[in-house]
Amino acid sequence: MHLVITFLALFFSLPSADAEPQKLAPFQQALPGYNYQFPRDDFSHDRFRIEWWYYTGNLKDEKDRSFGYQLTFFRVGLDNPIDNPSAWKIDNIYFAHMTVSDIHENKFHFFERINRKGINNAGAESDRLHVWNEDWSLTSKDKSHHLKAQENGTGLDLKLTPIKKRVLHGMEGISKKGSGSGNASHYFSFTRMETTGQLLLKGEAVPVRGTSWMDHEFSSNQLNENLVGWDWFSIKLDNKTELMLYQLRDKNGGKDPHSSGTLIFADGQSRHIADNEFSITANKFWTSPHTKATYPAGWTLTLPEGVLNITPDFPDQELYNLRSISGSYWEGSVSITGKFQGKKVAGKGYVELVGYQKPLTTQ
Repeated sequence: MHLVITFLALFFSLPSADAEPQKLAPFQQALPGYNYQFPRDDFSHDRFRIEWWYYTGNLKDEKDRSFGYQLTFFRVGLDNPIDNPSAWKIDNIYFAHMTVSDIHENKFHFFERINRKGINNAGAESDRLHVWNEDWSLTSKDKSHHLKAQENGTGLDLKLTPIKKRVLHGMEGISKKGSGSGNASHYFSFTRMETTGQLLLKGEAVPVRGTSWMDHEFSSNQLNENLVGWDWFSIKLDNKTELMLYQLRDKNGGKDPHSSGTLIFADGQSRHIADNEFSITANKFWTSPHTKATYPAGWTLTLPEGVLNITPDFPDQELYNLRSISGSYWEGSVSITGKFQGKKVAGKGYVELVGYQKPLTTQ
């Protein structure tokens, strides 16, 4: 569950009202019964309007200092692209977000890229796992994923190898986000990936290792109109269990009944978590000095298997003043303690908070 995109259309030279649009079939909807085919579904799906490849991780260096990172590549299909055989035709917009959380220093670095499709600009291949935005890239070789991005002396160069098999979220091949037909996505994850490589901090390479989480999601029309945002959690516990949960927030401040999640056991088996099986209660808050938005900054998560306490590794992990979305969002590294199936556990993870500065909007 990640950013549903509101991009600045005027940033690009999009087709004018007088342009003759290409006669295209409507975007494909995420509907029940979808038959996943791997590795094909790791690649780009241009028949769907919105798609992203999302990576976060919790890492340590040789001095036992802790770090978090995010690298996400987004693709947004345009409704009426000009019929043009050129490799420079504008039928998709691509943008990417990179963050590095230096937990030892309590410093948060974030950057974005936004580009139209082009040979050296940005793109996503439909026959292999290769997504790029200028020199930021996602590639794959021998079942490992390679992430590379750098900006102003900050960056990452990481190799991620799945420890567990892919997990499909939702029921009947879709992750529901609303009551209408197509208010859903096709959504799967690698929930625990061994990670090695280096971060770049102040221009210096820092060798790191740890674990990462990958989401790949594609859809065309996800959300109900009454939603204002969501809280999304990815949790990796030290008993080799993982948990994904998203809590959709409606205009009245309540939890939408299409909120749900997935519990992944140590052996890789998983079960769907319905809305009535979990609760997430915020117990601390933080007000951003950048946007004046107030975000939750600590949670108690209750589900049949136990109770978990989730705490940001430091509060200021907000992305703001972005060109690629409307408003700000919080995406940060967190630590977890609590009990699971009667035993004490600890863990690491990531939380995404959307719609706190202002309600989300989509196009």
